Amino acid sequence: MTLTVSQRARLLTGVGLFSGTSVRARKAIAECAVEVEFPRGRRIARQGETEAGFFMIVAGPASVVRDGEVLARLGPGDFFGELSLLDRQPRVASVTADEPTTCLAVPAWDFQRLLESEPGVAAAILKEVARRLRALTVDQRH
Repeated sequence: MTLTVSQRARLLTGVGLFSGTSVRARKAIAECAVEVEFPRGRRIARQGETEAGFFMIVAGPASVVRDGEVLARLGPGDFFGELSLLDRQPRVASVTADEPTTCLAVPAWDFQRLLESEPGVAAAILKEVARRLRALTVDQRH
């Protein structure tokens, strides 16, 4: 599967993280994104490693695993890696392709440039991080 920049930008529109961003911002992200295919069982991201990049699943399922425990199942439209982009800290979980999986990947250096040139992208990421933190807080009954 080879997607054009326009197709990648359309896919980003369907991702909650980017749905509120401008067309220009989504196009800028799409221009930086590369398509990466992972065979079944391949690790896409490894817990504890500091390589940073943002991934959005285009096709196929993947599992999020921390310390051997499956935390979540991901599919098309789901994304991960935004925390490591923000703080450059080691990944808190691994993500593994359960079946052949295609992702759009944006390397950290490109994403950093995007955050500086497209403030709407930074605001969207902060909103998503806040949403996830709030969900965790509510789930833990604090």
